[in-house]
Amino acid sequence: GIFADGVAVKQVGKETFKLSKKYVDDVVTVNNDQLCAAIKSIFEDTRTIVEPAGALGVAGIQIYAREGKLKHSDNVAAINSGANMSFERLQYVTERTLIGGGKEALFSVKLPERPGALQQFCNSLGKHAISEFNYRQSSDDEAHILVGILMNGPGQISELETKLEGDGFTVENLTHSELAKEHIRHMVGGKTGPTTETLVHFDFPERPGALGHFLNVMSNRWNISLFHYRGTGSDNGRVLIGFDVPRADRQKFIAFLNKVGYYYQIQTDDSAYQTFLAPDATVDN
Repeated sequence: GIFADGVAVKQVGKETFKLSKKYVDDVVTVNNDQLCAAIKSIFEDTRTIVEPAGALGVAGIQIYAREGKLKHSDNVAAINSGANMSFERLQYVTERTLIGGGKEALFSVKLPERPGALQQFCNSLGKHAISEFNYRQSSDDEAHILVGILMNGPGQISELETKLEGDGFTVENLTHSELAKEHIRHMVGGKTGPTTETLVHFDFPERPGALGHFLNVMSNRWNISLFHYRGTGSDNGRVLIGFDVPRADRQKFIAFLNKVGYYYQIQTDDSAYQTFLAPDATVDN
């Protein structure tokens, strides 16, 4: 991805690679949520806001420490550089800091559609606070909730999941589902739409005419049944689109996606989509 656009290079530089081979002992990879948590940590310590690429060092140190590879006596330093941060991107960072720091989990929970079921679920949470709650009745028999729950650390997430399952709830941990965090949690609204719906995630370039180009290539071939856009203040916008695509049009649809020229992923089978938004008997695409 290009969230940390300052280091989103296609290939390591020749001289950089040579020096790294000689001097670097280990490499730590981090995800976007962990970068956001590092940006928050830097702000809390120094009252400065760095861009995502500038927080890479701190994010790596935090992961390294979490894995038990640092001693209390170790001296650790990180270079924080780059102030290329917009308010729009800062909104995205704020949204992801809790999950990135292991302080929030996102769960899909199936509840029986009966009086007292929600109260039973809240009792099972114990002292854990709810940070977000999304609900839509799925049928006369059951309901699905998308719920954010505050944690003291990443170790508690699996413990709570086990406890909820032990109390009889069907639970799925969506904390690491990009689709759930990026789109689903903002648009839980019911399982309506065509049963031949195909769900596609796109990265639209943030420039005038990007949507117009997309619609011109698509022409009037397929109906759009779902549309959700999340701007992150970077060079690309995250867009989720549902299309009514009959099975017979499958090859033509794939050709259209490739012709548009934008990065895409077909996500019809994603569990968060199937749970909260997919019409019943959605065709497996």
